[in-house]
Amino acid sequence: MATNNNDLANILRVLAMDAVEKAKCGHPGMPMGMADIAEVLWRNHLNHNPNNPNWANRDRFVLSNGHGSMLIYALLHLSGYDLSLDEIKNFRQLGSKTPGHPEYGITPGVETTTGPLGQGISNAVGMAIAEKMLAQTFNTTEHNLIDHMTYVFTGDGCLMEGISHEACSLAGTLGLGKLIVIYDDNGISIDGKVDGWFTEDIPERFKSYGWQVIPGIDGHNSKDINKAIESAKSETLKPSIICCKTVIGKGSPKKAGSASSHGSALGEEEIRNTRENLGWEHEAFSIPKEIYSEWDASKQGQLAEDAWNEVFQDYESKNPDLAKEFLRRMTLDLPDGIEEAIYEYIKEVQKEAPNIATRTSSQRILNVLGPLIPELVGGSADLRGSNNTDWDGTHEIQRDDFSGNYINYGVREFAMTGIMNGLILHGGVKPYSGTFLTFLDYARNAVRMAALMEIPTILVYSHDSIGVGEDGPTHQPVEHLTSLRTTPNLETWRPCDTSETAISWLSALTNTSKPTALILSRQGLPTFPRNDSQIKSISKGAYILHEPESEAELVLIATGSEVKLAMEVAEELKGKTSIRVVSMPCSERFDEQPDKYKISVLGNGIKRVAIEASQEDWWRKYVGLEGEVIGMTSFGESAPGNDLFEHFGFTKDKIIKTLGL
Repeated sequence: MATNNNDLANILRVLAMDAVEKAKCGHPGMPMGMADIAEVLWRNHLNHNPNNPNWANRDRFVLSNGHGSMLIYALLHLSGYDLSLDEIKNFRQLGSKTPGHPEYGITPGVETTTGPLGQGISNAVGMAIAEKMLAQTFNTTEHNLIDHMTYVFTGDGCLMEGISHEACSLAGTLGLGKLIVIYDDNGISIDGKVDGWFTEDIPERFKSYGWQVIPGIDGHNSKDINKAIESAKSETLKPSIICCKTVIGKGSPKKAGSASSHGSALGEEEIRNTRENLGWEHEAFSIPKEIYSEWDASKQGQLAEDAWNEVFQDYESKNPDLAKEFLRRMTLDLPDGIEEAIYEYIKEVQKEAPNIATRTSSQRILNVLGPLIPELVGGSADLRGSNNTDWDGTHEIQRDDFSGNYINYGVREFAMTGIMNGLILHGGVKPYSGTFLTFLDYARNAVRMAALMEIPTILVYSHDSIGVGEDGPTHQPVEHLTSLRTTPNLETWRPCDTSETAISWLSALTNTSKPTALILSRQGLPTFPRNDSQIKSISKGAYILHEPESEAELVLIATGSEVKLAMEVAEELKGKTSIRVVSMPCSERFDEQPDKYKISVLGNGIKRVAIEASQEDWWRKYVGLEGEVIGMTSFGESAPGNDLFEHFGFTKDKIIKTLGL
């Protein structure tokens, strides 16, 4: 059969509707509506290699409106990625490479997990920032080693989400000229026509962000789409948005242009009629060889990567140190000597014994690590002076200078976290960011996505308890530690002093398969004396900080600022009650230890009491029915921190009284 653009787009439509129909669930409308746009972008512009989805200089493609996942699965399959037709047939089934929404690490060629609307845009902003940073670091006048685009598909839902405002505003400020968003303006969401709840002028909105806006594109006219993409690519100083008017479910005689095609199968009869309407004569999952031939990007992609490899070989011969550093960064291997530097610093700290907030400890540690890890990229949501996320070598990136190592995110906690996900997904940088722990709530779903994707972002959260004081309950986290600790594939560290903070940072940096949250205090905390064995045991997540001279009769378990309290209680009751004090900076790490070690720390048949100024229920897993928890059962109050600790029972005398000792 002779092929044309209609045929090449229609295969995307029929694969989407057939896979959704077979699964009896899914979203056929968006893939059918964006098929023409996808065909033009993927066949005429996208620089990628299906043989190597991880090629460093590939264009990044993000399907932010991830409910339309069958679109990207069809694109990947047809282009030649390792995604078989059987996997397309197994759409949304257990163990398939075609889950309901795109998932990073499951499907070759999927750059990020999307589905929660708007987050894909923030991830793409992070990818575009990483591209620009690496280009400025590694490109030379002779070699354009890093030079690629980041493309995003988005819909009305993504642009309603607040995170899209946050991320796109920052993208415009930073002048991310290699970021191109293609907006599927179909006017339909799950509840129907959006003009009842979404009437803003999108072109004017993005103009105000400082974007190039290409409005009024017919999303079903291949020539217009191609021209618009060319125009977007030619603008190097601003990100671009291409506003395409489309028909959701295009091709469906009865359901096109309506919400009925958005999130449910079309039905067998409507699919038959759609085939007839499109002039598509082939049965479900039957794809002509001519279609495959036109779509296959393997040869073209391999030629593109081979050409880049030649450039890299010449680059390597003339810039061997830069080439070696580039390869190291892209694999996320840390430079040599990091662990040694941390333990040497701890030796100094143990001698100095500073009484400082762990947020200050964290900053001191960054001054040790920063010069050793050039790919370390910090940031804060307008709280750098409070989170202490900058250090002596901090240099902010600017619109016309991306040589720095720090991003001023502004008051954008959600976008900041989503952008960090994009930074690390791109490769070549190691991001960390900061805000107050209570503002985790704003960023929660992006934290969840990092954990789901198993990517090692570093989340610095200061002002960790009612110790925040006068700012009051709005700024005092209570339930947040429990929220983090119960999130799968996330490590949460709440260190009690500078030495534990140092190990927390070492753990975060060496962890390659999960994000890490560092929970830091506002108030000063003492440094506790430790022997070498205790220092080494910090990395196990919990260890005995204080052992009584006689056999322990009571075990106090504490974290962060409350470790000081536990030690004071043990000292006060010395000679009356033999108390073991256990510091547990990271429960997730402790839970991974052998049972023998866990029993050696927590004891067997000894009463356990947990002390932490946060929601108390979570601690029942460690203290059991016979134990006690001294924690929070309410929100905080507005008062000086010391007054609040007194009020809520977190003092030596009140703990002793509570325990009846």
